[in-house]
Amino acid sequence: MNYFEVNFDGLVGPNHNYAGLAEGNLASAANSKNTSYPKKAALQGLEKMYTLSKMGLKQAVIPPQLRPNLKVLKHFGFKGNERKLLDKATSQAPHLLAAVYSASSMWTANCATVSPSLDSEDGKVHFTPANLVSNFHRSIEGENSFRFLKKVFDKKKHFSVHPHLPLTDEFSDEGAANHIRFSTAHSESGLQLFVYGKGKGLKLSSRFKPRQDISASKALIRAHCLSENNTVLAMQSLKAIDAGVFHNDVISTGNEELFILHQHTFENQPKVLAELKRKFKKLCGKELHIEEISEKTLSLKNAIGSYIFNTQIVTLPDNSMTMIAPLECKETPQAKAAIEKIIAGPSRLDNVVYMDLRESMQNGGGPACLRLRVILSEKELEAMHQGVLLTEKLYKKLVKWVNKHYREELRPEDLQDYQLVNEIRTALDELQSILVLKNLYKI
Repeated sequence: MNYFEVNFDGLVGPNHNYAGLAEGNLASAANSKNTSYPKKAALQGLEKMYTLSKMGLKQAVIPPQLRPNLKVLKHFGFKGNERKLLDKATSQAPHLLAAVYSASSMWTANCATVSPSLDSEDGKVHFTPANLVSNFHRSIEGENSFRFLKKVFDKKKHFSVHPHLPLTDEFSDEGAANHIRFSTAHSESGLQLFVYGKGKGLKLSSRFKPRQDISASKALIRAHCLSENNTVLAMQSLKAIDAGVFHNDVISTGNEELFILHQHTFENQPKVLAELKRKFKKLCGKELHIEEISEKTLSLKNAIGSYIFNTQIVTLPDNSMTMIAPLECKETPQAKAAIEKIIAGPSRLDNVVYMDLRESMQNGGGPACLRLRVILSEKELEAMHQGVLLTEKLYKKLVKWVNKHYREELRPEDLQDYQLVNEIRTALDELQSILVLKNLYKI
């Protein structure tokens, strides 16, 4: 049976704004309180989706979550009608207003962790929404992510959608941003890498708080019916976290048998790579192709600034690989040279496509942040909800929808405008009809 990697990209919402809420995300902090451009951001994201679709890849859309989530403000003691809630939060707790207005659900690499049926002992595709408890503005996403996944993957014969892990620091889970699956092909069993940054008794970063806990990673392995034979646990480099590597997908990336990583990706890196190579060879019968980029070749600073490891590597129908990279990689000489060297080498990666994703990049997320990878068989693909699969017709509808409903720009003070609340709700109500997702939003 054929299997496909389906890229579920987050559709940037009409609330796209720069609040600088994510500690440790240097790009987010640098652009905090700047004017954002929601329409441009959404169209840039849609262009990436459409480009991949035209390459012959399976592409799907994850709609934005409802923001502002004014119900959250009631938990903090604010009372009155919605307009009063907005006014009181504006004057008394602007940081909470920014949190309930956050645009962060666009980065669907944090939506969930996914394990394909090829790897799971029960033969089902497993999804666990991330709890994202490291940052309050993201911790309110898990319930909505669960609802979306249950609607799209509702056939229990094929899919198992788990609730997110408990909302405690001990089970802090950031989703697929700390997870990579290796295989000889998407249609073959694979080896899954789970990366963590903290855990009981472990030495922690001295500058930024790590986000993924080893207890969460181990819980995901159990829930997804995986085994020691097809999983590897690895700890993030403390040096990298200190430098601003808040997720593993900021410092390494992989696709099928190709693994590209920085010299400072893991603690005990030689040991981690040796385990990956040994288990991959035993499981897949082939060597794992590793491209390790040294600090001398590409500094941590330039790696983070260019987001070279947050590029999206895809396998095309002709079995070649292409890298989807942000323009920042092209504009950073070290990053561009590193990409060109890999392309010229013996791996299957033979092309790079640079894309303008400035609005997402300035808020702290690149091409890989914008997508959740889901490997599905033909039958599983047929069993999922078809309304979110990107076609040329849907692409044109979504472009028209964005142009109709999105503001050209959003300034920080615009979040105080109740008219914006109504504009967003009108837009999202129409969107759930376009995607045939009835009652997705609960107001």
